[in-house]
Amino acid sequence: MGEHVHVLEDGTVVKHSHTHSHENTKAVINRLSRAIGHLESIRRMVEEGRDCSEVLIQLSAVKSAINNTGKVILQDHIQHCIVDAVQDGDMEALEELNKAIDRFMK
Repeated sequence: MGEHVHVLEDGTVVKHSHTHSHENTKAVINRLSRAIGHLESIRRMVEEGRDCSEVLIQLSAVKSAINNTGKVILQDHIQHCIVDAVQDGDMEALEELNKAIDRFMK
């Protein structure tokens, strides 16, 4: 997403961008790369006709890795973006966070 504008209830205009980096960006990219590699190995397991139980165990490990990566992103987002949004009175950013958490938790 590029820069966008929020108009607060009191008429204050807040501009911000969601194309930014955080202190954990490199760690998130590394985690995602490992999960992608793990998924590729699971695909090979399926292609080779490996035992379904083994495949399910490996899928569970990837699911856990993805959830943990989401937690890192969420913590980073709260520490940076949400702190700024609260200071700016940007309630829309808080609503967006709530929607994202709801989707993430499903």
